This record gives sequence, C-alpha cells and structure tokens, in this order.
Amino acid sequence: MDVSSTADAIRSMEIRGAGRIARAGASALRELAMSYSGDAEGFAAELDAAKRTLLDSRPTAVSLWNGVHAVLRGVRGCGDADAMRERVIANADAFIARSEAAVREISRIGAKRIQGGDVIVTHCNSSAAVGVLKEAHAQGKRFKVYATESRPWRQGLITANELADAGIDVTLIIDSAVRSVMKRADKVFVGADTVTSHGALVNKVGTSQVALAAREARVQFYVCAETYKFSPMTLFGDMVTIEERSREEVVKDGEVRPEVKIFNPVFDSTPAAYIDAIITEAGMISPGSVYQVMVESLGEEAFRVEGD
Repeated sequence: MDVSSTADAIRSMEIRGAGRIARAGASALRELAMSYSGDAEGFAAELDAAKRTLLDSRPTAVSLWNGVHAVLRGVRGCGDADAMRERVIANADAFIARSEAAVREISRIGAKRIQGGDVIVTHCNSSAAVGVLKEAHAQGKRFKVYATESRPWRQGLITANELADAGIDVTLIIDSAVRSVMKRADKVFVGADTVTSHGALVNKVGTSQVALAAREARVQFYVCAETYKFSPMTLFGDMVTIEERSREEVVKDGEVRPEVKIFNPVFDSTPAAYIDAIITEAGMISPGSVYQVMVESLGEEAFRVEGD
C-alpha cells in the first residue's frame, strides 16, 4: 500500500500490532521510493511528508517511529535521487527482515520459559507473545492459555483463534475475569507497544491490571518485545503519548445520554517493578537493563535524531 493508505489502515486498526505497524510503515516508504521519478529535492520533501503522515497515524507506537527513522537513516547524505531511492529500499528491506527475525528469536528464547502443564495468561494480540506460545507447543509442551477478550476492539479473539489453530488449549475470558483466573496461573506473556528507557511497559490498555493481578498472585510476568520497541526519546524526558480514541468504539448512539463522557485510552503503563523479565531478540533482560540494550541495539545514531 502507499503511504496514505497505510496510514489510514493503521489509524482505522485494519493494521494493528506494533510489529506489524512498523513493518507496514517501512513497506510504505519502500513503495514510495520505488515509484518516485523526480529530483532529490522533491524526493526529500515527499519523504518528510510521508514520515509525518505515518507517525501521526499511531503516536504511541515507538516501533513505528523507530522503523520509519531506520528506513530514512542516511538518506539525506546520498546526493542524487537514485542513490536516495536505493538507500530507502535497502533500509526498508533490512528493517523488515530484522523485525521478522526478531519475532522468531523471541519465540525461541521465550519458549524455554514454558513447561508442560503450565497455565498461562496473555492479553490482547501480540505476534511476539503468540510466537512464544506456538513455539513451545511445537516443541511438544502442553499447557493451557487464558486469553483476554481485550475490549473494545476484541483483539483477543485473534489470539484465541491463532492459538486454537495451532492446537493449543485456549480459553477466551472477559477482561474483568483476569484476577479470577490469575489464581490458577503460572506465567503471563504479553507484548509491547513501547518500552521506556527505565523499563516501564506501554501496551494495550488493561495490561497494567493484568500485571497487578499477577503481582498479587505471585505469577511471573514476561514482556515479549523486539528491541526496536525501546524508546530513545524517553531518555531525554519525553513522555509517551497515550492515544485516546472515539466514544463510538465504546458505546453506540443512544446507549447513553450525550452528556456522558467516554474515556477510551488505547494503552496504559505498567511499572518496571511489575515485570520479571523482558524477552528480546538480544536475550532475556531485566527492566533495568533496557538502557544498555537500547544503546547496543539501536546504535548511538538513534540518540542523535532530533525531533520526529
């Protein structure tokens, strides 16, 4: 898809999930480069406009921010339009390949934490977290999963179907049943939209409640996150924007009086203290190790990017 269609699909939730969003953004920039036929100045202007369009479509997902900047890295120093186009295409291909490989490596590492007979809770729909569960099952481990419905978009249904298709014993639960099922759980695996420099997790709203229930029940809480979901901007004091969406996602016209306000945040923040470990393609790390891994994985150049 082109940049505009991709941004619309991200905004409308047709494309969802931090990793998928990042790859879609990279792919859209690649398509722009492949179709462009003008001069270098015009191409630079189109890339700037495309960057803003993509980043505005999902402000909370640092994966998109990192993906877009990874694709554009070094492009302005290329000189002519052909060299710029080649750099964008090569960067996009490299980022997409890295993203897909990261999910596979997280699956391999995370599956080691699962034992036969485990009862596992997961929230929303994360390709990385689902990958861990599917890999463990493929290794012959048999366990039970409780997947939250994840209102209002009910992404948990995607998770439940993916796990069922893989032959995994899965039960779909309403979000408010998490504390009840946590009493019989052994581990929690969730994905991430953003991980801050001090190890806090920003993820689908309700994740913090899952973490709180896990902490109360002394259940291990694991975050499955590619390192490009680590936010370099938080090092400099920037706050993670928590996106809010329309009331129509929560209530239909006429269900409540028009003066009733609706609060519909897409994400919430889980403190680092509630996280046992973050499973990345670079290995299992503690929340306190995020800064060092961020520098090693993203490179010092990521911290020299100014603005958006």
